[in-house]
Amino acid sequence: MSNLLQSLDWLNIIAVVWFLLCFNGYAYFAIHRSRHTPCLANVLHLYRVDWMRRMLAREARIADTSAIANLERSVAFFASSTMIVLAGLLTVMGSSQEAIDIVAEIPLVATHTKQEWDLKLGVVVVLFIYAFFKFTWSLRQYGFCSVLVGAAPMPAENPGEAELNAFVAKASKMISMAANNFNIGLRSYYFSLAMLGWFVNAWVFMALSAWVVVVLYRREFKSSALQTLTLSMASREDYTVGFLNE
Repeated sequence: MSNLLQSLDWLNIIAVVWFLLCFNGYAYFAIHRSRHTPCLANVLHLYRVDWMRRMLAREARIADTSAIANLERSVAFFASSTMIVLAGLLTVMGSSQEAIDIVAEIPLVATHTKQEWDLKLGVVVVLFIYAFFKFTWSLRQYGFCSVLVGAAPMPAENPGEAELNAFVAKASKMISMAANNFNIGLRSYYFSLAMLGWFVNAWVFMALSAWVVVVLYRREFKSSALQTLTLSMASREDYTVGFLNE
C-alpha cells in the first residue's frame, strides 16, 4: 500500500482531497440548506405527504402500490447497472498494462505507472461499491413502503386523526428516505464521471469535480423542475425535513 501511495505525486494527492471535499462538502451543504430553502428533496417530500393523505381516503390502493413498484424498478435498474460497471472495472484491472498502452496514445493524457493506474481504478471501484449499497438500501426501503401501504388503515375503520397523522408522517418519511438514498447513488454516478478526468490529468479531475457540484446545485436548488413543483406551494413554508441524513 505504501508503494501505491508513493506512486502518486503531490498534485494527485491534492486532487483526491479536492474530490473528497466536493463529494462530502456538497452532501453536507445540501442537507443543511434544505432545512430552510426550497429544493427538490423537501418539496417532493411535501408532495409525498399529500400523496399519503389522499391514499388513506381511497378504498382501492392499486394505483399507490403501482407507483411504488415503478420507483422500485428504477432503483433496481441502477443497482443492476452498477454491478455491470463493477464487473467491467474489475476486468480492466486485470489487464492494466494493455489499458495503459491504449490510453497513452490519447493526446494530453498523463503517463501512468501500473501502480498509479491500479490505485485510480481502485478508487473508482470504491465509489461504485458505495453507489451499489445506496441503491440496494433504497430498494429495500421502497419495499418497506409497500408494507406500510398494505398496512394502512382503511376509511371504513374510521381511524382517529392522531392515527392518520402518525401514518402519514412515517409513510411519507420512509418514501423520502428511499428517494434520498437513490439520489445519493445517482450523485455517485455524477462524480464517477468527474473521476474519469483523473485518467487524463489531475487538473481535469479537479475541474470536473467542481463542475459536478455546480450541476448538482443548479438541479437541486435552481432548476426549472423545482420552479414547476413549487408553483402550487407558494403559501407553504414547511420545507424543513429531517430525513436527508438517514
